[in-house]
Amino acid sequence: MNDSPTQPSSKQPSSKTAIFGALAANLAIAVIKFAAAIFTGSSAMLSEGIHSVVDTGNEWLLLLGLKRSQRPADERRPFGYGRDLYFWSFVVSICIFAIGGGMSIYEGIEHLKNPSPITDPTWNYVVLGLAFCFDGASFLLARRTFNAQRGRQTFWSAFRRSKDPATFVVLFEDTADLLGLIVAFLGVFLSHQLQNPYLDGVASLVIGAILVTVAGLLIRESQSLLLGETAEPALLQQLTVLAQATPAIHRVATPMTTYLSPEEILVVLRAEFHPELSAEQVTQAVAELCTTIQAQHPEVKHLFVQPTFLSKSPDSVTSAPAISAESK
Repeated sequence: MNDSPTQPSSKQPSSKTAIFGALAANLAIAVIKFAAAIFTGSSAMLSEGIHSVVDTGNEWLLLLGLKRSQRPADERRPFGYGRDLYFWSFVVSICIFAIGGGMSIYEGIEHLKNPSPITDPTWNYVVLGLAFCFDGASFLLARRTFNAQRGRQTFWSAFRRSKDPATFVVLFEDTADLLGLIVAFLGVFLSHQLQNPYLDGVASLVIGAILVTVAGLLIRESQSLLLGETAEPALLQQLTVLAQATPAIHRVATPMTTYLSPEEILVVLRAEFHPELSAEQVTQAVAELCTTIQAQHPEVKHLFVQPTFLSKSPDSVTSAPAISAESK
C-alpha cells in the first residue's frame, strides 16, 4: 500500500474551491449570528458571530497566501514564493487562537460577571439551524478535498503529512464551527429552560476552548511546514532506487529534501560516481539522472546532484562535492 499523498485529479475539488465555499458560508453566517445576538442578548451567539468573522478573514488570508505563493521565481527568490502559503496559514492559526479563542473566552467571562437572561431564544434557534446547514455544507466540501488528497492514509496521519495547509486549515475551521454551534445551542437551550443565564457564559468559554485547541494543532503544523519538512519515506526510497540504477553511480546517500510549496520539492542527491569516469561522463550521467527523476516525479522542481566520496556508511560524506548540477 502506498501511503504517500495522492495528487488531486481534475475532477477533484481544489483547495481554492474549499476556501471559497467556507468564505461564502462564514460571511453569511456572521451576519445572521450578530443579528440574533442583538435581538436576544445571547453571549454564546455573540461569541459565535465573532468566530464567524474571524473565519471569514482567515479564508481571505488563505486566498492571499495561495495567490502570493504562485508568483514566479525571481532574482530575490530563486526558488519561488511557495512558502508564502505556509506563512499565511501560520498567521491564520494565530488569528484563530488570539482573536477567535481569546474573544470568546473574554466574552464568556464577562457574561459570567454580568449575566443577562435570554427572553426569547427563537432567533437563536433559527440562526443556529441555518448556520449548521451552511457550515455543514462547507465542512463536507473541505472533507471531500482533504480525502481526495490523503488517499489511503488515516485521517491523523494524512493531517500530519499534508503539505497543503489551505486544505486542512479550512477543514479544522469548519469542524470547530460545527462543534461551536452545538455548544452554543446547548448554552442557549439550557440557559433558557433552566432559567440560568450563567450557562450561556459557560458555553462561550467552551467555544473559546475549542478554538484554542484547534488553533494549537494548526499552529504546530503550520510552523513545521514553514520551517521545512522532508519528503515522504516512499519518495526518498524511489529517488534512491533511481539513482542507484544509474550505471555511472557506485553508491548514493539518502536524499536531502524539503518542501517549498505543496507541489514543489527541492532535492539534494549525494552520489559517489565510479572513479574511472571523466568529468564529461559524470556531467552527462547527472543530466540523464535529472531527466529521469523529473519525468517520474514532476513535483521535484529543483534537483541538485552532488558527486562526492562516501564512507562505508552511505549517509556519511567524507569530502566536499566536486560538481553541482540543477534541473528545473
